[in-house]
Amino acid sequence: MILSPSRTPLTPKRRLIAALDRQVPDRLPATTHHLMRYYLDKYIPGRTRDDFFATFGLDPIVWIAATRAAEGSGAVFDPPPGVGAADGRRLTADTWRIASREVPGAENRTTRFTINTPRKTLTMELQANAFTAWVSERLIKEKMDIEIFAEYAPVPVCDAGAVNAVVEAQGENALVRGAIPGFDLYGQPGCWQDACVLFGVEEMILQTFDDPEWVHAFLGILRDRKLQYARSLEGARYDLIEHGGGDASSTVISPKVFDDFVAPYDREVIAAARAAGQRVVYHTCGGMMPLLERLAELGTNALETFTPRAMGGDADLAEAKRRIGDRVCLIGGFDQNRFFTTATPEETRAEVRRCFREAGAGGGFILSPSDHFFEAAPALLHAFADEARQCVY
Repeated sequence: MILSPSRTPLTPKRRLIAALDRQVPDRLPATTHHLMRYYLDKYIPGRTRDDFFATFGLDPIVWIAATRAAEGSGAVFDPPPGVGAADGRRLTADTWRIASREVPGAENRTTRFTINTPRKTLTMELQANAFTAWVSERLIKEKMDIEIFAEYAPVPVCDAGAVNAVVEAQGENALVRGAIPGFDLYGQPGCWQDACVLFGVEEMILQTFDDPEWVHAFLGILRDRKLQYARSLEGARYDLIEHGGGDASSTVISPKVFDDFVAPYDREVIAAARAAGQRVVYHTCGGMMPLLERLAELGTNALETFTPRAMGGDADLAEAKRRIGDRVCLIGGFDQNRFFTTATPEETRAEVRRCFREAGAGGGFILSPSDHFFEAAPALLHAFADEARQCVY
């Protein structure tokens, strides 16, 4: 489906928004998920994220996490030491005091956090390398720890003024995207996803059988925190808010676990964000096909990442478009592992055309790598972006 140009060119922001609203843009929007610092440092050292989008001609996305302490909460921000996902401000309070130290002698950079509360001291450990960061010791170790977390952990709310300042500065050049916050030392947006980060995905799955009441209690605590943030989004001019996470994919859990422990909690948060005037995308890096209709019923504007089978997912773009394309925008679907690294430019262009042919009809599709990438030959990125520009409506 490569047609001759007949529409007025849109700005990058309007092109992406048109697709999110399932309208027909001027051409296929093409962008990327989170742009990794590793890639910038290796392939275009000294350049910024803005430079990346300008260099390759992709539709820019600016990611911003703008939070503040709720008024009257007594919480304040304390700068973290800067480990991966902890690069950002963290909330502390008299009853939630965070200390950290670097652990010497570890193979990877290791930071140990100690959280002092009136009832118990909690600990968590993160590790990081040049590529990413991960949790090496979970925060929640005993079931009663969720009570400590619920009672003392400060809850972030949206700093709408900071968001809107970025929106004004970007103008029509970029889509401004945020996310429902996870736990601020290291967490992720979805309720189930955040619980898996804090307690462990295997442990969470086992507890759905052994102690489902405790799992529901934990998820309810996380949902209530996220609802406070979602409701505070009123007046923030984000273009898109992310929720969800890969631990809710069909690669990891069954449809029954999704129905019982994921959908009821995430649906409430999504509804609150939508009621606050936000567009929402649900992120599922992993299998999606057995859950497609369930995912569409969550009430979001868009779904991602539609990871191809060659990358460990199960996406069939044509089938997804047929089943749910009239309900949500589809984002992703592109195999960056092959077509950004070992393919020829011609093969990369052909893959762009395939994605457009299978999911582009009638709009409602944003071409994007299926989640992050760390390696990408510049020539293949140029081919990706240039071919997308030629996929016009």
